[in-house]
Amino acid sequence: MRLAEPPQLALLLALISRAAGLYIPMQVEQPPTIVSHTPSPVIALPIHESVTIECKAKGNPPPEYRWTKDGEEFQPPYVTTKSSEHKNGTFVLLKKHLVPFQGKYRCYASNKLGTAMTEEIELMARLPKFPKETPPPVVVKEGDPVVLYCNPPLGAGPRSLYWMSITLQPIQQDERVSTGIDGNLYISHALQNDSRPDYCCFASFTIIRIIVHKPATAVLVEALPEAPPVRIPSMLLPSGVQTKKVVLKGEDLQLECIPEGYPTPKVKWMKMGEKMPPRAKYLNYGKLLTLSAAQEGDGGKYMCTATNSAGEDVHYFDVIVEEPPGWVKEPPQGQLTMIGSDVHIKCAVRGKPLPDITWRRNGELFRDDPENYRRVLDDTVVLHGATQQDSAVYQCEASNSHGSILANVNIMVMNVAPLILTRNRQQYAVVQGDDILMDCSVFSSPPSVLSWVKSGDSEAVHAGRFLTLGDGSLRVAGAEKNDSGTYQCVANNTEGGASITAALDVKDPTRIVRRPQDAQIMSGTTAQLMCQAEYDKSLQASFEVLWRRDGEDIQLSAEENSRYMAADGMLQIMNVNLRDEGVYTCVAQTSLDKDNATALLTVLDVPDAPTNLAIVEVSGPRNVVLVWVPGSDHNSSVTEFIVEFEESQWEPGRWRELKKVPGNQATAELLLHGHLNYKFRVYGVNAVGPGPPSEPSERHKTPPAAPDRNPANIKIQGHLPHQMDISWEPLSPIEHNGPGLEYRVSYRKAGVDDDWREHLVKRHSFVVRNTSTFTPYEIKIQSRNSHGWGPEPKTVSGYSGEDVPTAAPRDIAVEVFNTTVLRVSWTPAPSATVRGHLGGYHVRWMRKRSLLNPNKTLDERHSMSFPGNRSHAVVPGLHPFSEYRLTVNVFNKKGNGPNSDPVTFDTPEGVPGQPSALAASNGQEDSLRLVWGPPRTLNGVLTGYFLQCQHMNMSTLELVGTQEINITGPDRTEWELHGLTEGSLYRFLLSACTRAGCGPALAMESNTPSNARAANQQSDFSTKGWVIGTMCAAALLTLVALMVCFVRRNAGGKYAGTPPPPAPSQQQEMFPLEEVKEKEDLHPDVESQEMNDDTFCEYSDSEEKPLKGSSSACLDGCGPGDGVSRDSLVDYADGDGEFSEDGSFIGEYCETRPPAAATA
Repeated sequence: MRLAEPPQLALLLALISRAAGLYIPMQVEQPPTIVSHTPSPVIALPIHESVTIECKAKGNPPPEYRWTKDGEEFQPPYVTTKSSEHKNGTFVLLKKHLVPFQGKYRCYASNKLGTAMTEEIELMARLPKFPKETPPPVVVKEGDPVVLYCNPPLGAGPRSLYWMSITLQPIQQDERVSTGIDGNLYISHALQNDSRPDYCCFASFTIIRIIVHKPATAVLVEALPEAPPVRIPSMLLPSGVQTKKVVLKGEDLQLECIPEGYPTPKVKWMKMGEKMPPRAKYLNYGKLLTLSAAQEGDGGKYMCTATNSAGEDVHYFDVIVEEPPGWVKEPPQGQLTMIGSDVHIKCAVRGKPLPDITWRRNGELFRDDPENYRRVLDDTVVLHGATQQDSAVYQCEASNSHGSILANVNIMVMNVAPLILTRNRQQYAVVQGDDILMDCSVFSSPPSVLSWVKSGDSEAVHAGRFLTLGDGSLRVAGAEKNDSGTYQCVANNTEGGASITAALDVKDPTRIVRRPQDAQIMSGTTAQLMCQAEYDKSLQASFEVLWRRDGEDIQLSAEENSRYMAADGMLQIMNVNLRDEGVYTCVAQTSLDKDNATALLTVLDVPDAPTNLAIVEVSGPRNVVLVWVPGSDHNSSVTEFIVEFEESQWEPGRWRELKKVPGNQATAELLLHGHLNYKFRVYGVNAVGPGPPSEPSERHKTPPAAPDRNPANIKIQGHLPHQMDISWEPLSPIEHNGPGLEYRVSYRKAGVDDDWREHLVKRHSFVVRNTSTFTPYEIKIQSRNSHGWGPEPKTVSGYSGEDVPTAAPRDIAVEVFNTTVLRVSWTPAPSATVRGHLGGYHVRWMRKRSLLNPNKTLDERHSMSFPGNRSHAVVPGLHPFSEYRLTVNVFNKKGNGPNSDPVTFDTPEGVPGQPSALAASNGQEDSLRLVWGPPRTLNGVLTGYFLQCQHMNMSTLELVGTQEINITGPDRTEWELHGLTEGSLYRFLLSACTRAGCGPALAMESNTPSNARAANQQSDFSTKGWVIGTMCAAALLTLVALMVCFVRRNAGGKYAGTPPPPAPSQQQEMFPLEEVKEKEDLHPDVESQEMNDDTFCEYSDSEEKPLKGSSSACLDGCGPGDGVSRDSLVDYADGDGEFSEDGSFIGEYCETRPPAAATA
């Protein structure tokens, strides 16, 4: 019973099946489909032991096979089988069966639903052979045409035909002699030299790799008593007036006209009524016209004309372009249709002549049957109201005179409920932002209606980013995180329904967060490219970072000698060379996605060696231009080229620099020396370094010549008072320019009209004897060799030998600036008495005695040198309050002149140094006792001391009040202070004074005790008085011993600066240590050139041990941490610190000096 289905559904099914082709899952019963078969023709070669002819098909049930040969049933002698497959249609023919089994085969694959068939497969096994015969000799008269027939055998594939002798020498061909496309040899008119016994035709079959030849044919040309008569051309090939030529579309069109006649005719071609197509080619001396890939428009009439001096002959070709059968678009496709629908099978073919179409059903002829609604309408089969019995394989075969084509069309008529072919519970993963396709392949008839539903949603997903495709797949565009979940595909048709589920997991994308950067790397160093990426951690197992260079994968190896190492996202390239240059791509990928980033690695290397050195003479062999072709700069511009030379006479094999030229210049003009045999080479230099040198140039020989220059660096010295030594830098050997080099030395006194005295020498020095002392001379030195003199020399000036000065400076005067610095002046010695180049003046002074101890002679000697012609100098470093003696003398290179008359002077009195020690003792509630030692450096007559007592706030350390006390008497070493505030902090600053003023202060801090502490002290004293008494006695004895030691030794430091004595109202204006230091740093003026060891910051014998517990400090702003002692002398009884000799810590303000004797 025919089912009535909506026409729209049937049309949809037909459109889908035609558009997509028929695909039926193998689970469904279906007729056979040919999967593969051996293409025709099959050519059996002698080297083959067997030939396999294949035929494979699929179907359900599996198909059975049968073969026909030349239209008759054929049982193959051997059929291949496989244990895992059903019996197939492939068979094998052994070598002995090949020739009898030549023919055309067809394979049929059948099951209960139908039969599929292949096109005919032709088997060719016979080898091409010429018949064994002995051709009769061809005898012609001179001037007659000759045709030697080849009649080549048929064979598989294309063949090549040519004529040779029996010894394989080609027959020479030209306009008179030629081989036609039929293989025959045509001679338009015979000549005597055409006679030979061995004309052989050879046939070469390239596919089967066989060459065969015809037995030799003899040609005998009978000579005429006179020249052959002129003969009008006529066609040897083709015959007649007109030829019909059929060519297949796409094949090459070949038209050939081979004429005979005497003289040899020439051939021309034309197309009647049209221009000859531009792709036309004329071969075989114009006798063959070819048009490649013939088209419909190439059809028409063509004419060839053969012409010689006797006339012409023509031949016409009627060219018809035909075509073998072919599909208009594609072969007809199989169809799946519903029961009761109409089936149309269209076999749309083309061809010329128009192909005949034969229809078969399951391999049997299928004829028109109007009564059963089965129509065959030429190229279309129509099945009205198809039933399941109409399911079969229909064959459409189209044939014309040029071939045939065959198509198997599977028609399946059935109604089937949906069968979902995609696996259930399929897992899908996609990277966020990418598209994903979830499959749902359904087979059904009629077609199913498909929908996708996400778990948890009641409605189907079909809008926005979700799209259900025609094959049932769900496409999710730009996946988002919330798209993750379970999806269900539901398929329904009139026969039933089915569904599957699929899980979607949206992952984080892989993204490179640290991209490799372009880099320029020096050759030989290590390049590092960094690439770090973020990725979904669930994909860690598949994550990897790959590196490519210029698109090619870099092979990474863990071997020690591998130059490539990759770890933690970093690629390291060891010992980079030029081959490593390129674009490097970092690929960070997982199983789902990847990201990449690129960086350009540029390798910098030294320039390649220049090439193609050439020497071009400019104005002679000694003036040449060297040219070259620069090598690659390897990404670092050449800054300069260096030209080197080697000569074979003096230092063969040694290369020396000759000239440098800028890097943008590839030429160098060279001025060469004479009498040398040169070679040149060039190398480039860039920022990386010098490159390798070029290959040496050819040898270039220069002729001898006079010297180009005279000696340089002429030196005139007088080692003895009455002679003059002349020396110079000689010419190098390559500068000789020829043999016999020597020098002419010329000299005369300067400033007088005197003749030049000349001497020729070969060495590079000369001594002039018996000269006056320190007399000016003019000197010239000129080079010469056997080819002439060098250029005119320049005159240089010099002096004969020096002697020590004979006179001393006069009018010595001394001006004392202060206690340590003076200015000395003099009248310079007359220049005539210097007797040499003036070196300068020596100032020498001696400290005779200290005015504090005039009876002690010191004899401390010092000196300073002042270069140049001068008349005064500043002398620093004197001791205050001392007597000095000073002299001045002039000096030159020979030595010192006599000393001037001595000058005696005194330095004024200066301020003393710090007291040597300061301590507080016997502290009571309102009183303290201060004990000190005298200063070690007096610098004058000590007059007394100046004491400042500063009351300090114990919490803020701010100054509360100040008391100033002038202590007269140089021998006073203690002072009792009364009226102090109990429990208070005091700072004491003590300075020693002379008539020149007061020196720097020594500071210390101490506290007055409170009532409780005083009571405790009283109690302790009352109970342990004998202990306290013993300690005080020991302290007093130590203090007295130290004071006596200080007075006796009294080391004298030197201090500059002489502040005025303080007025009674200004005693508080003391000099801070910084100001004293500035005065100590006073240097001699800029003309002073050297100092002696008698410098500032000098201390007395370091073995003197001052009192412990005191420290030096400044007068303004000293607080805790300033090195100020806040403890009594007793607190330091067991300490290990040491004071310098002036009461300050050694090294606080100046460098340590060696011990010096104390001044009196």
